[in-house]
Amino acid sequence: MTKPARHVKETQYQGEKKIQMKQAESTILEALDIALRSESIRPKIDAIVARVEQKLRERPDDALAWEPIPLELYVSALPTGIRSSWVFILCANTNTGAERHPNSHQRMMSYRGTGDFQTRKGGKWRSNLLASDQTKPVAERWISIPPYVWHRGIVSSENWVVVSFHTAAENELIEERPVSATDDTVRQSKYTGEG
Repeated sequence: MTKPARHVKETQYQGEKKIQMKQAESTILEALDIALRSESIRPKIDAIVARVEQKLRERPDDALAWEPIPLELYVSALPTGIRSSWVFILCANTNTGAERHPNSHQRMMSYRGTGDFQTRKGGKWRSNLLASDQTKPVAERWISIPPYVWHRGIVSSENWVVVSFHTAAENELIEERPVSATDDTVRQSKYTGEG
C-alpha cells in the first residue's frame, strides 16, 4: 500500500527539520568549543577548577561541587542565548542522581577525565560516554541537553571535570530532582553562586 502524498511530504519535512536542528546545534557546540580552546581562557578555568577541588577536599561527602565562570572571561564570542557558564567536578565512583533544568538548555564539555553523562527519555537511560581528549570530535566530548530532559553523571575511578553552558543566568538556573523513584514530584533549587 502506498502512503498518501501528503503524509510523505510531512515526513520528509519533519526529517529535514530534524537535520536543520542538528546542524544548528552542531554550530552552537562548535562555537562553544572554540571559546574553550582559547589559550587565554584555559588558565582561568584551571584556577576555578583548583578552587572547586579544594571545596571537595573540605566536603568529602559531597558528590559534586561547582563554581560559575564569569562570561566576560571568554575572549571568543559566545553563541546568542548563553547566559551562564560553570565548572563542575563530579566525584570519582559517583552516580550524581537524576536532575533536569526546566528553564535552561545545557551544553556540557568534558574538560578533564572521562565519564558517562546519561540522559533519560521515555523512562530509559541512554549512555553518552564523553572524553576530554581535544583531538576527538565534538560529539565525543560534548553533550547537548534541552530543558526538562533528565540527566545524571556516572563517574568511574577519577574525579571528572566538566564545563557547562546554560541559557539561564547564574541566579536563575533551576535544578529539579525527583523526590522519590516512584513519584513524579520534584524538588526545585537554584545553583546560585558556588556549591
